[in-house]
Amino acid sequence: MYPTVVTRNPTAVQAEVETAYLVIFPHADLAFVGRFFDWAIDCFSGKHRDYQAVDARYHDFEHTLQGVLCLTRLLRGRHLANAQPRLNERMFQLALAAILFHDTGYLKKRDDIEGTGAKYTLTHVQRSAEFTAQFLQEKGFGATDIQAVQNMISCTGVNATLEAITFQSELERIAGSCLATADLLGQMAAEDYVDKLPVLFSEFAEAALYTKDQTSFVASFSSAEDLIRKTPDFWRKIVRVKLDRDFSGVHIFLNDPYPAGPNPYFERIEANLARLRERL
Repeated sequence: MYPTVVTRNPTAVQAEVETAYLVIFPHADLAFVGRFFDWAIDCFSGKHRDYQAVDARYHDFEHTLQGVLCLTRLLRGRHLANAQPRLNERMFQLALAAILFHDTGYLKKRDDIEGTGAKYTLTHVQRSAEFTAQFLQEKGFGATDIQAVQNMISCTGVNATLEAITFQSELERIAGSCLATADLLGQMAAEDYVDKLPVLFSEFAEAALYTKDQTSFVASFSSAEDLIRKTPDFWRKIVRVKLDRDFSGVHIFLNDPYPAGPNPYFERIEANLARLRERL
């Protein structure tokens, strides 16, 4: 069983990332981890010159850190399982950058005073990719690295189609699958996931009102209770299918012990769904 980490605490999550990083790459450049955590914290806390602090209540910075923690554990498990192709240090770094910035699309410009960043739910993946590309370019990253990060970010989102993404390598595709897997599992396994579902509905409702698109996924729920009732099927019919088919079942590297042990994230999600059913 994985140790408990307080995902509201960026320092605690960063320490877990650094520990896993050194397991995979004993001579790794830990300065990269600290640098990207600092950059992400600045962006989400309103210290970016052009953007406000995140004000989406479900897709906040803790949501990002839940994904970061899960991705780190997954990549560490994949390394210890000796899975091929082996993850190189640069791809680990780019995957970390991608997961830390994958929801920057919820950030609002300084002069954007209407509503919250949740209104960008339907476009947040593309906005995140664009934000990150500009940010990394300003930090001196090359075009190949920027494209890799954008491709990994594009793997996230309910409607992501990996076949439409032009990956530059098989390793990049695997890293993107790991990232998207961690994004889903990290949030659904969170201790307060059930309690935050009404908040998620409020984000969906704001996005539906903003886009005026009544055919979209976010407009398919009539109320918070409706979203809660449909969550078990969302897990069983949509998330599990994407995890197993689209993302090639990389979640197996979270099994403890590998390969036949239980998946702690799956266990927590099932416990959350059991609590949800009791409430209903």
